[in-house]
Amino acid sequence: MAKKKTLAKVLTSKVMFRGRVFAVRRDKVIEPGGIRAVRELVIHQGSVVVLPVFPDGRILVIRQFRYVTGRYLWELVAGHKEPGESFAAGARRELDEEAGYSARRLKKMLEIFPSPGLLTERMVIYVAEDLTKGNPRPEDDEKITARLITLRVAEQWIRSGKICDAKSVAGILFYSKFLARPHRRP
Repeated sequence: MAKKKTLAKVLTSKVMFRGRVFAVRRDKVIEPGGIRAVRELVIHQGSVVVLPVFPDGRILVIRQFRYVTGRYLWELVAGHKEPGESFAAGARRELDEEAGYSARRLKKMLEIFPSPGLLTERMVIYVAEDLTKGNPRPEDDEKITARLITLRVAEQWIRSGKICDAKSVAGILFYSKFLARPHRRP
């Protein structure tokens, strides 16, 4: 496997904290142009996001309590990638667990870095189509409500702030602008 070329020289690196989902590391580096800096990074395996699309063009969003925000959020199906798991396998697992669907077609739509100033997390956003309903199996701490909405409603929810998390805004608007067929925009 080819080694990834880096533009910065790491002088020292120390893991400050290691948790179940992420770690925190402090690096002393020399960046391009000779800039010396101390960078504190949150190390994360990566996440998957799924935009389920039904034949009539409606999409599935879920609502769940997010402790960090102190409120319930409407968002796309998502979760962290397990160690050794491919992004596509993680997307299929999360779709099944959180929404109870399997997808015959899963297509990578977009790759984003939600906070590249301090977080190594890469999110891969998929479109899931040709869906088959099963039984959701959320984790014990997930109380999820699912709803089918049109793209027009999703855009209104984004505009009004009802959908306000970055991954969902990015995924829905990218799909709406670049991938949705015109007849799917009720």
